Amino acid sequence: MASRFPLARLSITATTATRNRVAYNTRRNFATEAVPENFVAKRKAVEEHAKSSSDLWKKVSLFVCPVALLVSSANALMIMKQHEAHNLEHPHHEVEHPPFDYQKIRHKPFFWGDGDHTLFHNPAVNGP
Repeated sequence: MASRFPLARLSITATTATRNRVAYNTRRNFATEAVPENFVAKRKAVEEHAKSSSDLWKKVSLFVCPVALLVSSANALMIMKQHEAHNLEHPHHEVEHPPFDYQKIRHKPFFWGDGDHTLFHNPAVNGP
C-alpha cells in the first residue's frame, strides 16, 4: 500500500545509514588503491612549475610594469608638449559653423543657461 505522504519514503533508518557509510568507505578505498606509481612525481613537477611561473609574473608585475608606465607617460607628455608648441607657432583658424536649419531644433528650451545649449556644450568645439 502506497503512503499518502511521499516524504515518508525518504526517511533514513539506522540500517540505511550504515549501508551508506560502508559504501562510502569502500569507494574511498578503491579510489586510493588505483593511484599510478608516477602520479606523485607528476604532481610535484606541476607544483614546482606553478611556483616558478607565479614568481616570474610577480616579478614582472612589480618591476617591469611600473617602468613601462613611466616610459609611456613620459612619451605622452613629450608628444603633448610638442603639440602645444606647434599650436603656439601655427594657430588654428577658426572655422565658421554654418547655421543649418536641421541643427539645434528645440521644441522646449533647456532649463539651464540661456536655454539653447546642452549641459555639456563646449563653444570651442561645438560652435556658438
